[in-house]
Amino acid sequence: MSLALRSELVVDKTKRKKRRELSEEQKQEIKDAFELFDTDKDEAIDYHELKVAMRALGFDVKKADVLKILKDYDREATGKITFEDFNEVVTDWILERDPHEEILKAFKLFDDDDSGKISLRNLRRVARELGENMSDEELRAMIEEFDKDGDGESNQGVHCYYDW
Repeated sequence: MSLALRSELVVDKTKRKKRRELSEEQKQEIKDAFELFDTDKDEAIDYHELKVAMRALGFDVKKADVLKILKDYDREATGKITFEDFNEVVTDWILERDPHEEILKAFKLFDDDDSGKISLRNLRRVARELGENMSDEELRAMIEEFDKDGDGESNQGVHCYYDW
């Protein structure tokens, strides 16, 4: 076997082994969400708690999604799932997220006028909603950082900066 071919096989094996993992912060968010919505503190969450916890973690879950999770993981027919099961489900869902899609969703939260751009007005509104007291100068500086065409606004193409 040639050295080049051997090197390719090693690279392939490394790629296969390298599964994306959650950051410590993401793991803590999952734990915090579970604990927050385990309202009766029985270390298991029911349908309603599961639905709210999933939404708090940014998932737009439907009734059918939540019922399927319960059906797949509620082995003892209690109507609840444990933290271990919740952690497994949420970890898989987070790892399956498309980073580009997530950035586009976040962009749309700023772009409330559907202009395809984030203007000073858009950024000022979001800062106010978040309780951030920022001057127009600070907000303009944020926009300028990503203003590729010099029009004073950040375009949707901003997500290209975060090309994973």
